Amino acid sequence: MTKVVSPEEALIYVMVSMSAADRTMTDSELLKIGEEVQTLPVFQDFEEARLVPVSRDCSELLANGGVDAVLQVVRVSLPEKLYETAYALAIEVAAADLQVEQDELQFLLMLRDELELDRLHVGAIEHSARVRYRMK
Repeated sequence: MTKVVSPEEALIYVMVSMSAADRTMTDSELLKIGEEVQTLPVFQDFEEARLVPVSRDCSELLANGGVDAVLQVVRVSLPEKLYETAYALAIEVAAADLQVEQDELQFLLMLRDELELDRLHVGAIEHSARVRYRMK
């Protein structure tokens, strides 16, 4: 049976997994995760003090079950209306250090497939990030 977590925890699992995808969790990625938890309305009922324990839970699941286990938890724990939010948060974390590695792209593909996201919506989310993080 797949573990079920709160929707907020599932979104944190997505962000932590995205940060860990290239096996290097950068300071900018970790700061981005904290920033998103502090500022987004979807986290308004989430106690910020739980961010570290939830991140550790995700890391343990990654270590013991792998990415597939995390994605299964995310799918069963998130309401469908937050699927695109999860993808957008993954994109934000990937873009935080202004470079997206191949392993991160692979995670995004796996997330998109697990959540059965529409390719047009995915393209719009990705385009929005490219525009926001564009350099001069």
